[in-house]
Amino acid sequence: MPNAIVEVLNPYDLSVIGEVTTTPWEQVDAHLEQAHALYRNRTRWLPAYKRIDILKKTQGLMEKKADELAFQIANEGGKPLVDARIEVARAIDGVGLCIKELSHLGGHEIPMDLTAAGAGRLAFTTREPVGVVVAVSAFNHPLNLIVHQVGPAVAAGCPVLVKPASSTPLSAKAFVSMLYEAGLPEEWCRLVVCKSDVAEKMVTDARVGFFTFIGSGKVGWALKSKLAPGTRCALEHGGVAPVVVDDSADLESMIPALTKGGFTIPAKVCVSVQRVYAPSHTCQQHWPECWPAKPKNW
Repeated sequence: MPNAIVEVLNPYDLSVIGEVTTTPWEQVDAHLEQAHALYRNRTRWLPAYKRIDILKKTQGLMEKKADELAFQIANEGGKPLVDARIEVARAIDGVGLCIKELSHLGGHEIPMDLTAAGAGRLAFTTREPVGVVVAVSAFNHPLNLIVHQVGPAVAAGCPVLVKPASSTPLSAKAFVSMLYEAGLPEEWCRLVVCKSDVAEKMVTDARVGFFTFIGSGKVGWALKSKLAPGTRCALEHGGVAPVVVDDSADLESMIPALTKGGFTIPAKVCVSVQRVYAPSHTCQQHWPECWPAKPKNW
C-alpha cells in the first residue's frame, strides 16, 4: 500500500504550496532500528570535527538560501515576511551556537582523595551521545524550532528522527535536506511526517534515548507519562509572559511595543505579552475610560 500524500496549504488563501509523503509505522520502526544500531556501534559515531564541518556547511547553505527559507516560512505558516526573515536569522545563529558548544563538551576531574579509600586514585568524566533522539515540533516557528531540536542532536552525535507539525513540514524538510547536502549521512537524521498514533508509538519506543517536544502542555505531559523507562525528555510548552511597567517607563514608546508583543502573529508566539502589571495611577492617568469606577466607601 503506497504511503499517503499530505498537501501543504497556504493558510491565507488555502492554495496548495507543496506536499510531503507520510511515514507509516513500518518505516518508522526501520528508522528507529537503524538509528539505534548506529548509536550502539561506536565505530560508526561521527567524530566532532566532522560534525562541526557538517554544521558549518549547513549554516553556509542557510545563509545562501535565506530569502528562500523566509518565503517558505511565510508561505506555509502565514507569518509576515519581515518576521519570517527574523526567524531565518535566528535559525542561522542557532546552528552557529551548536558549533560553538561543541568546544565545551569536555569532562572534568573528580577529587578522589577526599576519603581515605580514594587516596591515590584518579576519576574523571566524559560526555557521550545520549542515544536516539526523537523531536516533535510545533507550527509557529517551523524552521527555528526544528533547528533548536535537531541542531543540538547532530552536534552531540545523536541519530535523530524529527516530526514537524503536519501543517508546516516544508521548512523542516528543507533543513533536513541541507544537512544531507552538507554531508550528514541520511541515517543520522530522518524526517517523519505521520499521524498522532504513529508519532506516539515512535516517541514511547524503548529505543529512544531522548524525547524533545515543543507544543501544547496537554499533549506534552501525556506523552511524557508514556515514555519508556530511562528515556530522558525536554518539554517546551510556552509561557505566561508577564510585563511589568515601571513608574519611569516611557509610555509613548512602550505602548506600541506592548501592542506588538501582545497581538503580532496571533497565537503563534510562546512569549507574547499575556499579562501587564502597571501602577494604578498610571492606568488612571492615561486610560481613564478603561479604569473601573471607584466602589463606594473608597
